[in-house]
Parts: sequence; C-alpha cells; structure tokens
Amino acid sequence: MQNTPPTTKAYLALATASLIWGTTWLVSKEGVQHMPALQMAGLRQLIAGVIFIAFFLIKRMPIPRKEDMYWIVILAILNFVMSNGLSTWGVKYISSGLGCIIGAIYPLWIVLWRVYGEKQLPPKMSIYGLFMGFIGLTIIFSDYLGDFLKPDFTFGIFLSLVATWSWTAGTLITRDKAKDFNPYVSLGYQMFLAGIILLACSYFDPNYKAFDQIPAVSWAAIGYLIVFGSIIAYGCFLYILQNMPTEQASTYAYINPIIALLVGWQLGGEPLTMAIILGGMITIVGVYLVNRGFKKA
Repeated sequence: MQNTPPTTKAYLALATASLIWGTTWLVSKEGVQHMPALQMAGLRQLIAGVIFIAFFLIKRMPIPRKEDMYWIVILAILNFVMSNGLSTWGVKYISSGLGCIIGAIYPLWIVLWRVYGEKQLPPKMSIYGLFMGFIGLTIIFSDYLGDFLKPDFTFGIFLSLVATWSWTAGTLITRDKAKDFNPYVSLGYQMFLAGIILLACSYFDPNYKAFDQIPAVSWAAIGYLIVFGSIIAYGCFLYILQNMPTEQASTYAYINPIIALLVGWQLGGEPLTMAIILGGMITIVGVYLVNRGFKKA
C-alpha cells in the first residue's frame, strides 16, 4: 500500500493516462469509419501484445505457467476480444462520448453481480451510487429516444453494453485469479491471443481489407492506439499504481468520460447537450459512490 504522498510525477502520470484514454474513443471512431472494427481492434491488440511480451522478456519476467494459460485465454476473450473489440465496433454507430460513458459504468454491473450472483448485499453507499448511475443514464438517453428507432444506433448501444458486461466478468475473474499469476505479465499474452482471434473473425467480414487497402487514417488510428493508448498510457497507469493510493489512482475512470465528451464535441462535431452533461455528471458521481462504498467496506 502506498504510504508516502504522491509525487508530482505520479500526478503527471495520472493526468497523462486520463487525457490519452479519453481521446482514444474518438480515435477509434475515426478509424472504424474506414475499415472493419474487429480488424482494427485485432491489429492493435496483436502489435501491442508483441511489444508487451518483448518488454517483459527483456525484463526477464517469468512467462506464465502452462496451468495459467487456461485463464489467460479466458481473460483474452473477455477483456480484449469482447470488451475492447465490441466497444470499438460500437462507436462506429454511436458517439465516442456516449461510448465512453457506457464503458465507465461497469462498476454498476459489479454491484448487481454481488447482489444476484454472489448473494452479497453491497454497502449502502454503493447502492446509492447504483441508483444515481441509472438515473444519469436515463437522463442521457432521453436525448436519444428518437435514435432508438434507428437499427444502427440500437446495435451500437447493444455492443457497448455487452462490452461492459464482458469487462465486468473479466474484472471479477482477474480479482479471483490474480493471486495465482501475475496479471501484468499476462497482459501481453492476452493482447496477443485476442489479436489473433479478432483478426481471424474479421477475415470473414465482407468488408475485410488487405493491408495495402487499409487507408492512412485507419493506420494512423491504429498507431495512436498502440503507442499512446496501450504503451504510454498503460505505462503511466502502472507507475500510478506503484506511486499513488488505489483510490486516487482510480480517478482516471471518472476523468475519461469528461475528456471523451469534450474531445468528441470539439474535434468530432458530436453533440454536447445539457442532458448529456447533466446525465454524464450524475452517472460519473454514481460510479464514484459505487467504488467508494466498496473501498470503505
């Protein structure tokens, strides 16, 4: 546990990770306008996975044991094939800001899982946060009632929600299995396996593109997501975890949606209405209360 006050470098790392991860939603949306989403996500994960594996090999970190590979494959499917792949696909049909807000509500599903799956009553503060989160989402979606009649929009919302459910399952498994293997070292292997699976799935997409047919804007998006979204931001996050209390380190999850909304509004021409602002703030506060309640408990 971090006992010393966070350093200036730790705060800079937190700001960097929050800013970068907030921008990746719009970058993903721009990239998937010109190529299949699963193919783009697959290329990102495959290349990033190779880089992470090489890094940990150079650091002489122990490779995962044979008996750990079963859970690494499961987490690769949940965290990267489904969660990252489907959320990337989802922003093809919905705004990047809305996709980020939906992605941030996974702690609400953890509360519901504790209630219905583990038969465990969560702390009162977390229950209040759960209700606030759903009230916030209701306010946000009040701006999109007409859009639900559009099949593409509904499909994008569905993909984004499934991605959060998958991330929730991956989070719970990581929590239970982290004591058996190093989740950080396994990250590269998860990305690598997920990249292969995503590319294999995208090959059957009629819009699949050969490498020489992928437009420059999509390659630029892939490069940004690898260098900034995976390597720099995740490196900052590892530094944050080592140099900040967990509660402060987790604040990136509340900053990301704000950054995503502002970037999507300013650079992507996405709407930023009062309902989205108010509903987004209430949802983020609700997610904060959920996390705060569990941390206090």
